[in-house]
Amino acid sequence: MTKQIKDNEFESEVINSKLPVLIDFWAEWCGPCRMLSPILDQLSEEMDCKVKIVKMNIDENPETPSKFGVRGIPTMLLFKEGKQIATKVGVQPKNALQEWINSSL
Repeated sequence: MTKQIKDNEFESEVINSKLPVLIDFWAEWCGPCRMLSPILDQLSEEMDCKVKIVKMNIDENPETPSKFGVRGIPTMLLFKEGKQIATKVGVQPKNALQEWINSSL
């Protein structure tokens, strides 16, 4: 299961992470977000030592998504060494996401 984080955990979970981090911005009411969730859970298990995958509910945590200009969901941001290195918006098949992560890192 992919870990849920809050605005106040962003720095410790994402910015200060030793591993690269993919953060998925989502909401309960978002159909595409619900489609993406099991794909990210699988990738989280398979890529456990390579990248950390976390989720943030934009309705409960408005601060972080607005800081990064998240307009549509699902939006995934990839961070490495505390810096945003890539962005992907919308549902993607698992192999496309895996390729995106690998090519970005």
